[in-house]
Amino acid sequence: MASLMDKAKGFVADKIAHMPKPEASLDKVTFKGMTREAITVHSHVNVTNPYSHRIPICDIAFNLKCGGKEVASGTIPDPGWIEDSGEVTKLEVPAKVPYDFLISLMKDLGRDWDIDYELLVKLTIDLPIIGNFTIPLETAGEFKLPTLSDFFGGAAKTEEATA
Repeated sequence: MASLMDKAKGFVADKIAHMPKPEASLDKVTFKGMTREAITVHSHVNVTNPYSHRIPICDIAFNLKCGGKEVASGTIPDPGWIEDSGEVTKLEVPAKVPYDFLISLMKDLGRDWDIDYELLVKLTIDLPIIGNFTIPLETAGEFKLPTLSDFFGGAAKTEEATA
């Protein structure tokens, strides 16, 4: 009787291991806006679903590091659903970076007016039978900070002049 149960467990474990799972990718971090307290940056998680029904998303946890230091982290609870097969679901991951941290990165900013970053994201979804399934994602790069001319139309004039 015990060997029959072991065979059944092995069969189920093998089927679950070879079951198709949703796949995700992470876009680069881009500048979104600024307030008196912080700049806002964001990225998108693009998720594809191999199933013919929607899948609920439990949460999105993120950690943004700049210059090796954590500048923003958080969790977005219950961000919605992953659409059924054939559709790519785009989920936004916004992060606010306080100005006092940017001042501590002044060496990097002074050279080329950009910030090197690393964004770590954990997308947790609720798969039927399997339960909670976490997809770890990571992207790194640099994003350019806007200059005053970007806010007052200088960038548009520069683009028109080069066209």
